[in-house]
Amino acid sequence: MDAHEMRALPKRSDHLAPMEAAIFSTADRFRAITLLADSSDSARVARRMAADILRDWALELPADDVALCVSELVGNAVHHAVPDNWLAQPGGARRVAIAFRAWPKWLFVEVGDEDSTPPTLPVGEFLDPELSGELPEALLADSGRGLPIVQSLADAVWWAPRESGGKSVFCRFDLAGRAYA
Repeated sequence: MDAHEMRALPKRSDHLAPMEAAIFSTADRFRAITLLADSSDSARVARRMAADILRDWALELPADDVALCVSELVGNAVHHAVPDNWLAQPGGARRVAIAFRAWPKWLFVEVGDEDSTPPTLPVGEFLDPELSGELPEALLADSGRGLPIVQSLADAVWWAPRESGGKSVFCRFDLAGRAYA
């Protein structure tokens, strides 16, 4: 097919196109999937994909830690992401993109959604330490523990707006001193 024929091909409609992962063209290994946010098994599929990648790529990272980070980030996208107005389609499905990239020193996990609102860490109100004796459950927040969990398990966590709208949240796991096949 020559260049003229390529221009004549119809373009995919944006609302039908899968979400594209951010470009890291130098990654040694790459795998991505787009899930429907409203599917009841999105987090399960994401956890399974994380475990499969660690096994397939022979990455010696704690599989439970990576799977938990992926699950928390997907859960945040499912529960909190509201597509930007121009991305929203009446009756359209919300999407979550998940991408894994590996280099000899790092594994990067990206979870993208269609909401450009930055992720936030919860800010709690001051608790009187004297209450902890009477109500120890009052010291644990009902929600908002996902990003702190990811921050404690991954070596780095950050977010960036997506060129096509929405945002991506990234976490990095360092492989230094670990096997990489």
